[in-house]
Amino acid sequence: MGSLSASLNIAVGSLLAEQGAIETTSNNIANVTTPGYSRQRADLTETSPIEVGNLTLGTGVQLQDVTSLRDSILDLRVNQETQQQGKLNAFIGGGQQIQSLFNETSGTGLQAPLTALFNSFQQLSVNPSDLTTRQSVITSAQNLAQALNQTSNNLTTQQQNTDLAVKQSVEQINSLTSQIAQVNLQVAGAAGTGANAGPFIDQRQQLINQLSSYVDVSTVDAGGGSVTLTTSAGTPLVVGGQSFALSTQPNATTGFQDIYSGSTNITSQITEGQLAGQLQLRDQEIPSIRNSLDTLAYNLSNAVNTQQQAGYDLSGTAGGPLFTPLTQQAGAAAASKVAITDPNKIAASGGPAPGNSGDNTNANALLALQNQQIVSGQTPIGYYGGLVFQVGNDVSSAQTQQQSGSLVLQQIQNLQGGVSGVDINEEAANLVRYQNAYQASAQVTSIINTLMLATINMASGV
Repeated sequence: MGSLSASLNIAVGSLLAEQGAIETTSNNIANVTTPGYSRQRADLTETSPIEVGNLTLGTGVQLQDVTSLRDSILDLRVNQETQQQGKLNAFIGGGQQIQSLFNETSGTGLQAPLTALFNSFQQLSVNPSDLTTRQSVITSAQNLAQALNQTSNNLTTQQQNTDLAVKQSVEQINSLTSQIAQVNLQVAGAAGTGANAGPFIDQRQQLINQLSSYVDVSTVDAGGGSVTLTTSAGTPLVVGGQSFALSTQPNATTGFQDIYSGSTNITSQITEGQLAGQLQLRDQEIPSIRNSLDTLAYNLSNAVNTQQQAGYDLSGTAGGPLFTPLTQQAGAAAASKVAITDPNKIAASGGPAPGNSGDNTNANALLALQNQQIVSGQTPIGYYGGLVFQVGNDVSSAQTQQQSGSLVLQQIQNLQGGVSGVDINEEAANLVRYQNAYQASAQVTSIINTLMLATINMASGV
């Protein structure tokens, strides 16, 4: 009777172990499309045998643990590549908006108004006394000034919008670190009681991956299932169950938001993630392009004004500035404005005599500026072409890096999927295997139960 009871215990233990394995497999199948889910493995182990005389007898099987399969190195690499992708995507998105301001094919750039100004000088040189031609010079100058104003204003608007996005990114970072701290406690709690912490670790890893798209994150194993998160420069973000919120404060000089951890300004320390891309766009790319635009506006305006003042108008009076004189280069594009409204004031003549209305000496000199190196050692059109190239090259370079990094990220995610992803075919095979084992154990249980009843009946004389 005792051996039958031991056999029954073995069969019942097998039923429980196979049932747990079936539940684990079912959970894997149910989460085959769940983002961030790591497949679980039922770890079945032989129970400790017993010795009866000179015999060693097995005592069956048990479900020792349910293990979530993941590779921490691959998880780390995914986070690192996600940080880089976040930075590049933010920069490319803003860079493409800047490109649209210099889209010559759609007529939104400065090529057309620049060319039109010099074309008006050419027409003036052909017919210097014609008032309609003179008026076209003023109109062309006004169109160029307005184009410079509009482009500069658009850059300012985009910079302000990017600054707003910086603040929103910081708020999102704080939300994610708060959630990670809470899940950190759940992971540590489950690990402390010996429970399966896998689902909580999956959730935490997904949150860390989202955080990586916003800011550079370093992950340190703190023991007990908990992790510590910092920026790559060491600024604490999450320690155990506590999160450390970042904040923003306006810079006293620029008015834009600086990023603080406590009382420490960490703006310059942020190197990856969407936030880094936004800071690069706001603090480097847009100011650089605006500076180039101001350089063009300032030097062209001064050169045209100088030449205009070297000539004489229809009345024989020395010419005045065509553009309102600019006192400094900074802000020149936004401040560009035409100073002349009277076409008679255009200084086409090279001499003061009123009878020189047909003289085109100064008109030719104004036209000649087109081919002179008056803007940082380049012609106006050449310098503007370099500006457009700079914008396009910066975006193109970022896109190349983004595409290359995307391929690397995809390869790492594929490797990660090989470790943590659910394979339906494998799970189906496991399900059949566990099902057969369960049915066999159930059959053993039924047979032993029949034998025990027969033994009881024989013992009672029935």
